Amino acid sequence: MKKPIIIILHIGYWLIFLLLLVVLYALTNAAALGNEANEGIGVGEWLKLMFSTTILPGIICFYTFYFFLFSKFLQQRKILAFFIGAAITPFGAAVVGGLVGSLEFFIGYYFLFDKNFMTVLSMLTFIAFVALLNGIIGLVMRGFITWYSEIKVKEELNKKNFEMELALVKSQINPHFLFNTINNIDVLITKEPELASRYLNTLSDIMRFMLYETKPERILFNKELEYIEKFIALHKIRSNNTDYVHFNVTGAAPNLMIAPMLFIPFIENAFKHVHDKKAKPAIDISIKIDKNIIIFICTNNFKEETQEENEHSGLGDGLIRRRLQLLYPGQHDLKVDTQNNIYSVFLTITF
Repeated sequence: MKKPIIIILHIGYWLIFLLLLVVLYALTNAAALGNEANEGIGVGEWLKLMFSTTILPGIICFYTFYFFLFSKFLQQRKILAFFIGAAITPFGAAVVGGLVGSLEFFIGYYFLFDKNFMTVLSMLTFIAFVALLNGIIGLVMRGFITWYSEIKVKEELNKKNFEMELALVKSQINPHFLFNTINNIDVLITKEPELASRYLNTLSDIMRFMLYETKPERILFNKELEYIEKFIALHKIRSNNTDYVHFNVTGAAPNLMIAPMLFIPFIENAFKHVHDKKAKPAIDISIKIDKNIIIFICTNNFKEETQEENEHSGLGDGLIRRRLQLLYPGQHDLKVDTQNNIYSVFLTITF
């Protein structure tokens, strides 16, 4: 918690405390004036009495609890030492207040010493009780400030951990794609140089996107769509099947911002796990934008008996789910289904 706010809390508490004393003075004086046998106490005498019996002991107890007992004992879980200190402090503050009140400058020598033992004990007990109440409030205030500060520290740590984990996940996505693509180009260079050149130019555009467009936390959704189209084109170059991939986008959201490379892992896995590349289509990808909702569906055929052994070739499902959980907690719904040798991904994101 910021220091100005803490100072305001302290000032506010003591102003309220003084206001209560003023109200008490007004009520006491009104009652005294209502009785013809009594005269109201003067303001000066009242202030001296309140200072020695209430204000000074209250301040001593409040800040002893606030600065010393809380940090040295309670926070260190030294419970017995804390209770001993909590019992001694109010009576110590009461004695100090009584001694100050007994000074001739204040109420006078008779205030504390010119009385029998039981009267003195009763007065000190009352002063100690009032001081203890201030100490308890000081303890509660310090506890609240410490609790709030710890929450802020934990939030900062969680934010840093979130950023580090997200950066780690992202760093695992990009190199994986590059590794597969470069291997593909290497195969084509000797067999089909022209096709390899087209492949390389498309890869250059994708690299530019990955280097410069994926650094921000959010990018325009239209840029992500452009990247997906080039990514698909990069894979279609290798196939003679014109219906190898169906890619369809419905709806528009020109100002929508999303996390970069959000759908590519699913599309990449579809290309890696597709079995019959001659099917029409072998891979079907659709994206629907409806107001503040994006619906992503990606399906591909696969051979069930080889699915388990090919699991390592794509980006892990757990990693993809973790990234979504980090980016859109409570805002996404991911479902994966396998039926009749068709692998389907259904992803809904609400903005």
